[in-house]
Amino acid sequence: MDVGIYEVIILFLIGFAGSFLSGMMGVGGAIILYPLVLYVPPLLGAAAFTPHEVSGITAVQVLFATLGGIWAYRKSGYLNKRLIVVMGAAILTGSLIGGFGSRFLDGEGINMMYGGLAVMAAIMMLIPVKGNSGLAEDVKEVKFNAGLAALLALLVGAASGIVGAGGSFLLIPILLVVLKLPFRIVIASSMAITFISSLGVTGGKLAAGQVVLLPALVMVAAALIASPLGVKVGQRMRTSVLKWMLAVMIFAVAVKMGLELL
Repeated sequence: MDVGIYEVIILFLIGFAGSFLSGMMGVGGAIILYPLVLYVPPLLGAAAFTPHEVSGITAVQVLFATLGGIWAYRKSGYLNKRLIVVMGAAILTGSLIGGFGSRFLDGEGINMMYGGLAVMAAIMMLIPVKGNSGLAEDVKEVKFNAGLAALLALLVGAASGIVGAGGSFLLIPILLVVLKLPFRIVIASSMAITFISSLGVTGGKLAAGQVVLLPALVMVAAALIASPLGVKVGQRMRTSVLKWMLAVMIFAVAVKMGLELL
């Protein structure tokens, strides 16, 4: 595919906006960027990417956006190391399988799975959960079922690997609703878990030949600049506002993908 300066500018702006929001809300960014990269360039008269190419581009972006987010959260006190190790190992395994296995699905199949995952995540985000919205949680006092966490992470990794996502848009509602963990710890730790997942996703996409190099590098540049800025803004916002913003965003993506498929 020929990618000119016009496409580069559009991709950088998309990547900057998506990475800023992903840093602010603790997601890798694929839930935002997949539909943007898929639909916005052709709407603006730029080159269109296939679903496989979009999933490859977003996989690389998520890798570096989460890396920037982890760096910004490193001194926050909200990174739960045990949670990150348990879920990170499982999600890495699943994402490798899903990332490579995506080559056996056509573009419509990837879009359908993406839309279905977005609907599931949006519904879970709207389920009220008591006791996990505080601002000053002690990461050392957090307890969770390690076996259940690993199983859920494995499934999330496999599903998100197919669509080129790190899986944070699924991880966050699972950590909140199923494992009932504090919101701030969920946001920070899911960023680290998603980074581990994105290693597998990106590896699978590279092995499947679905990464278009120049667009991916443009998104990486945008992610490294915008993601840490988003983290700083998010740390100053109320958790209830962040939760509703994330739920609305995921639901809007699900509706958009559903309408396109219909």
